[in-house]
Parts: sequence; C-alpha cells; structure tokens
Amino acid sequence: MSYRLGVDVGGTFTDLLLFDDKTGESHKTKVPSTPDDPSRAVVQGTHDICDIAGISAKEIDYFLHGTTVATNAVLEGKGARVGLIVTEGYRQILQIARSFVPGGLAAWIIWPKPEPMAALEDTIEVSGRMSAFGDEIRPIDEAQVRKALKALQKRKVEAITICLMNSYVNGEHELEIARIAEEYFPDLSISISHQVLPEMMEYERALTTTANSSVRPIVSRYVSNLETELRKMGMEGQLNLLRSDGGLMSAEKAQSDPVNLLMSGPAGGVTGALWIAKNAGFKNILTLDVGGTSTDVALIENAEPRLVRDTAVGHLKVRASSLDVKTVGAGGGSIAHVPELTGALRVGPESAGAVPGPACYSKGGDLPTVTDANVVLGYLPAELLGGAFKLDRKAAETAVQKVADALGISLYEAAAGIIDIVNENMFGALRMISVQQGYDPRDFALMGFGGAGSLHSNAVAKLMNSWPVIVPRSPGVLCAVGDATTRSRAETSRSHSLRRSQTSSTKIAASLKDMAKQVEEELRKEGEKKADIVVSYQADVRYNGQAFEIPMTVDIKGFAKDGLDKLCDAFDAEHKRMFTFNMAAEHEVVNLRAVALGKELELPAMKIARGSADAKAAKVRDTKVYIDGKMQKAGIYDRDKLKSGNKIMGPAVIFEMDSTALVHTGCEAKVDPFGNIIINLVKMTKKKKA
Repeated sequence: MSYRLGVDVGGTFTDLLLFDDKTGESHKTKVPSTPDDPSRAVVQGTHDICDIAGISAKEIDYFLHGTTVATNAVLEGKGARVGLIVTEGYRQILQIARSFVPGGLAAWIIWPKPEPMAALEDTIEVSGRMSAFGDEIRPIDEAQVRKALKALQKRKVEAITICLMNSYVNGEHELEIARIAEEYFPDLSISISHQVLPEMMEYERALTTTANSSVRPIVSRYVSNLETELRKMGMEGQLNLLRSDGGLMSAEKAQSDPVNLLMSGPAGGVTGALWIAKNAGFKNILTLDVGGTSTDVALIENAEPRLVRDTAVGHLKVRASSLDVKTVGAGGGSIAHVPELTGALRVGPESAGAVPGPACYSKGGDLPTVTDANVVLGYLPAELLGGAFKLDRKAAETAVQKVADALGISLYEAAAGIIDIVNENMFGALRMISVQQGYDPRDFALMGFGGAGSLHSNAVAKLMNSWPVIVPRSPGVLCAVGDATTRSRAETSRSHSLRRSQTSSTKIAASLKDMAKQVEEELRKEGEKKADIVVSYQADVRYNGQAFEIPMTVDIKGFAKDGLDKLCDAFDAEHKRMFTFNMAAEHEVVNLRAVALGKELELPAMKIARGSADAKAAKVRDTKVYIDGKMQKAGIYDRDKLKSGNKIMGPAVIFEMDSTALVHTGCEAKVDPFGNIIINLVKMTKKKKA
C-alpha cells in the first residue's frame, strides 16, 4: 500500500495526518512540540502515527512537511552571520533601505529601526559593473575580490551573499565572484542574487538574498538531520517541504532556497482549507486558523487563495511569493492581563506557548489564557487528544479569577470578557484580508480550524456576518492535511519594466514561454512527468509613475495576438475594484512570472455513513455552558459518532480527538456527506427552506 504523511509543526503541538493514497482512509495524532529542536517532535510523531496505522515507515512514499524553522530563525534573530558582497559604491544598500516607516503620525520618532541582516562591517565592495542592458562596463578585478574575501574570513562570517548592480540582466560577474569565494569558504553556503530573485530593485534583491543566506545554514541542518532520522526509521519515500505560496519543494531545493519557506507553516492551513472547500462545494472561503500562539487568516475566492509578491515576518519583508495570510497574536495560549496603568482587560499577544502552557495543562503555567477561559465557560471537555491530555478545571478557575479580581467582576464574566476580546482580535484580522482589500465578507463562508479555530468560528462568523461556518473533519490537524494534499511548485520571475508603448504582446509571450521551459525542467528534476506539469503565468502591472504593482493572471493562449490589451483592461478593472478609481497614466509591465505545478493529488474524500436528522446517538450527556451572558443547558456530542444528515441545535459542544467545536444559541449545525459540520443561523436555515 502507498501512504503520504502530512506533518505540521505548531508552537504548542505538532500535527500528523497519514493518508492511504488508494482509499483516502486517514489516521491522525498530535504530539507536544519541542521548540528547542522541532525535529524531535516530528520523529516521535512519525513513530506514533505508524504505530496507530499499523504500518512501517518504509510504506510512506511521501513525507510532506510544513515547518516554521526559517520563520523562527528570523523572529528570534538567530540567523547566520552574513557576509555581503556588493558593487563598489553600494556598501550601505541595506542601511539606506526604503523610506517606509510603519505606524501612524510621528512613527519615525519612536520606531526602532531594525538592524540589517548583514552588518555594515560585514559588507564589502568590489569593482566591476554591468549596464542596465547587461553589457559589461568594467570587468571584475580578481585581485581586489580575493583581498575582500580574505577580509570576510577574518570577520568569521557564517554565510555569503553576492548581490551586484544589474545582475538580474547579466549574472556573469556574480558567478565569477562565487567561484572565487568557494575557494575561501568551501564549507559555507553562498547565495547569488540573480538566482534567488532575478528582478530589478536592488534593495529588495539584496535583502531577499541576504535573508536566504541568513536562514540557510539553520534550515539546511534541520532538513538534513530530519532526513537522516527518517532514513534510520526505514523511510525510503520522498521528503518535501511546503513553500510559502502553498506549493511543495524538494528537500534539496529547500536547503538552497529557504527564503521560500518563511510562511511555510500558515500556508498549510490555507491549502488544507482549499481541499476541504472543494469537496464540500464552497468556492469563497475566509479561513480562521487558531493555534496555541497566534491566529492566521486568509481569503479564498473562486477556489483560488490570494497570492502576494512579498513575504513579511516580523520587521522583515522579502520579495518572495506567499499566500496572503495575516497573523495576529491571538491563540489558545494568549495571556489575559489587566495593566495597572489603564485598568482595561487585554488579551495577548504574549503567549504561554507549549511550555509552561495554559494553567489547565498542569505544566507549571499559572497565568490566565484563552484556553483557561474556554474551560471555565464549559466550552472544553475535561480531556483532550482522546483522553491522553487531561485538563485541570480548578487551575483554570484560579488563573481566570486573577482577572475577575482585578476588574471587580464575577469569574464567568471575566472568562467571557477574555473570549470576547480574543474574538474581536480575530475579527479585526479577518477585516484586513476582506473589507480592507475590497471584499464583502457576507459573500464568504468561514472555515475555522487549528486547535481552537472551531471553538471561536461561530462567534466570529456572527461578527463578520459570514455564513455558513464550516468545521472540517479533524480541524486540529488541517494544516497537516494541507501539507499532504498540495502539489509540487516551481516559480521563476523576470524583470520586464517596459511601458505599454515600449513592449508588445509578441515580446511578452516569447519571454513567458522561455520561462515556462525553465520551471518545467525544475519540476522534472524533482521527479514530475512532463505530461503532469501545468504552467500558469502572471505579470506585475502598474500605472507609469506608481510605486507599487498588482500581480495579474495571464492567459497565454493567444496572448501573442492581443494579450497585452486584455491584460491592461483586466488591470484597470482590478485597480478600480481595489481602489475605486483608475488613472490616465500609461500602463507599465514591471515583472513577468511563470509558475509550474506538478501532478494534482487524486486523493478521494471519504464520505461518512448516512443518518437521520436526529443526532441523539452521538450525544454523550447534557451540560451547562456560560453563553450570551448566562448559564444555559447544552448537549455534548461525540463527533466520531455523528452521521451525515444529523442536526444539532445550539448551544452545543462537539468534541473529537484533536479539536472541539462550539455551536452558539440560535444556530443549527448540520453534518454534510463528508463529515463537515455546517453551521447556520436558525433564521437563515428557515429562510432557505422557504
């Protein structure tokens, strides 16, 4: 038999989902994450999931992994010390940066400018120059290069970046320096800018390549060690990692271009949600991925997730494609506190994380968290992970009581206040990716997942007015589902930077077809068959004089005839949708891009047994929950016993091994043929029937 294993490492838990490629049958498990060395939890979880499924690691053909190793290295400032080689006269390229300061008025006074990823003392200049058209103006001075490299040796740098002016047009000088650098630094990784990002805009190219160098040693060690441990277990299958844009890349490619992994973790949730939505028959989805530390939100329109050209992690913003995911510090481990200065309740962004965790985890934590508030309100059962993880209700009450005492209110009011605030934080993040980008949230369903997503999705949907709420099967491991159900992806870009009057449909079509050959060849080297590869195209377009561009999809069929006219018309329509106006300025095609996707997964979505509307067979017991400002009777249901067609009126708590769903008063949950729970307002359900 053939199996594929999806693995997602979160701040609190590492999720694993094993699929049988032929039947679609799945097995899942969660193990506590090991922040000091994430691979330990991955290896332990792999052992556990193989035992649960009764298979050996040798039967796993595809090991598909979403990782936060690169992300954490950036956030924690633990990247390698980078030596940067630039063109003479451009030594301060990272220090000058762009004249953009985040924040409101006078932010430039109080904003602490982050330290460049390559220090000025570790940046050296070399002579030699290419023109904007790729012609050599001055050759490289080899003696000067060798002298500069010796200086870097004394600085004890741990990685090398080479970024020269206009190298995106002609990279020969960068390659020449790289060959010399290998003599002086045979054991260090060398990142070359025209290979990492073959686009104009020198600062973005330098920053992106430097970021690649910074995380490359850490990612390389992690991937190499993980692969070694998996091979020791007997796994002979292919190891792939999830890219920030939702595609897969080989382990080898991940070690050379780790800058494409910076949003690997959140991307898994979006790709998993897309797979669920397609099976459930929904095309427009807002995703709500609530983990232990943070909440990630994204928008899927017409079964396509939004892509952006930049990847942002903390203060770092690099030019690498990623899914448009917004993150807020609102998760199950977010700590509630009442500052003495304001006396107002705050929740997050500080998190209790995996260690010590929420108070109810009995791991030493004693601060009130969102999870503790959910326990106090009766939304979480006494046990998680199928009984393997017990919750201490008394410890949760003791922790939340601190907030109640500080505010002079009751325990239940304090817990409800914590939940209300964290829901508002999630609501704000969802508005950023919908309303603020020109989308009406009423046109989208809301899918909640992650360890706590299905606990909060019903409440957030009421704030957003986004219906229905979709609670997928195994929502706590949906990121692992995304890892296991996505496709291989390769991407290349090329600067075009010509106004409409300076270029033509024929010229653009020729460039795109040439780029298609490059990405096809890359996937074929990773084992994809040519017949299975699908190539799509994009162009970054703007009005001449603008400082930003909009990525537009390009239909290559017939483009050589009048494709440029259609592209500009489509840009006008998108610009008006986003900003409500168009400009009279001439269009400019800034960059071209080709994206190759490997074979689409033909994994069947398993249907569940059909039942009646009555869900009493799945009901475990009655309980009481504090909701809508008062104690109310509620039913507790075992999700594994639910059948297609079952209906549950809120308030209700539906638990399973990896997550718990909360159905609010005035809402009705219905189970679809694939086991997804679809929640609607009762009045909306009645309206549909009428």
